[in-house]
Amino acid sequence: MRIERLFNRLDYYRVAPVQSLAELLTLVEYGGVPFDLLVINAALADGALNLRDFLLDQPQVHHALIYGQPAEWPPTPAGGLQKIQVSDAAVPDLTCIQRLMAIVDPQLPFVGTVISVR
Repeated sequence: MRIERLFNRLDYYRVAPVQSLAELLTLVEYGGVPFDLLVINAALADGALNLRDFLLDQPQVHHALIYGQPAEWPPTPAGGLQKIQVSDAAVPDLTCIQRLMAIVDPQLPFVGTVISVR
């Protein structure tokens, strides 16, 4: 809920929180429209899925922030730098969300869908 409120403070309101990896995978697999942004806690995958590799190859997710990820992750390939952001913070703060949205939505108000996974 905290992450959703941060997006709301920046006037982004189409947030769809999900509670499990299975729920997220269902939304991504069966969603008719790609998601502009996915914000996900790395712990949600709990080793069951390599989130970075999955998201790099996932056409249904245009941008992603993986938070709660230890810094020892291997670097993201150059082509994925704009698509995937990684944060070791337990929860992203307002500054992190603002930087992320400057990449996702550099000029226009954000009108896409955001998934916040806790």
